Amino acid sequence: MIITQTPFRISFVGGGSDLEAFYSQSTGAVLSTSINKYMYISSHKFFEEDKIRTKYSQTETVSAVSELKHPILRTALEKFNISGGIEISSISDIPGGTGMGSSSSFTVGLLHNLHVTQNLYASKETLGKEACEIEIDILKEPIGKQDQYAAAYGGLNVIEFHKNGLVTVNPVYLSADNYNTLQDNLCLYYIGNQRSASSILSEQKKNTAQADKFKTLQNMVKLVYELRDVLMKGDLDSFGHIMHENWMMKQQLASGITSPLINELYETAMKNGALGGKLLGAGGGGFMLFYCPKEKQQKLDEALHKVRRFDFKFEQEGSKLIHYGNG
Repeated sequence: MIITQTPFRISFVGGGSDLEAFYSQSTGAVLSTSINKYMYISSHKFFEEDKIRTKYSQTETVSAVSELKHPILRTALEKFNISGGIEISSISDIPGGTGMGSSSSFTVGLLHNLHVTQNLYASKETLGKEACEIEIDILKEPIGKQDQYAAAYGGLNVIEFHKNGLVTVNPVYLSADNYNTLQDNLCLYYIGNQRSASSILSEQKKNTAQADKFKTLQNMVKLVYELRDVLMKGDLDSFGHIMHENWMMKQQLASGITSPLINELYETAMKNGALGGKLLGAGGGGFMLFYCPKEKQQKLDEALHKVRRFDFKFEQEGSKLIHYGNG
């Protein structure tokens, strides 16, 4: 049995600039971190050598890869020319459609696992690039490139998206005190309403052609470097203020990003200790992230008692192999 463990991510600023409609004209960038919530992909020999079994939210047993309904599983198995005798299962710490890049963590973890089954080495760059090829180039999902690289590399990074299609991952190195304080001052809440990001991202992609929307994204990219710099200086209150500025900008990119409930929760948080925040992912639901000094978090939790606080820690390893062998 082979098991890979691939992290989810939280993105702080710059989301949307990883769409080709933007970075093909102006370099995009995001600042994000992986967290200690994971997608686990296991594979082992299937008893029926002429069949393939996959287990995710559904179970499929098929005689040919082309019969698989799951598009990522089907495309990945075709890529490796796997025709039968394998069972693949996925287990996730967090449900899909909640803004943490679950689909890309699935794709990266699956590719990592299949490389191992074929005795092939895959670098973090290879995993990020191949995941983008499957999701964006082959399956035509209207998504960007940040999630795939965040899942593959892990850690706290500025990820840049260049006009020629290349992606660079630049680690942000903080002192232990600043790293721990940032981690302790971030509060994550699950607000429900799982959704597909596709419709919002499709609209955002189309809106990028509008001059004002394009300029907004350019300004959000500038915030990435401002955020990196205040982090490295240890000016963490400014980190919260920049997150707030980014959230105000992001809402201008497409309809459906926010909602009356999201606005109400955000305003309540800002009145009860938060210095800034955002909805994770494309919009509409899932998780909300706030920057709130630790001494004010009890007040924030009480004010947001209708939604669930979700504890997490930062993660620095990216996708990795955690089991290889029998049993």
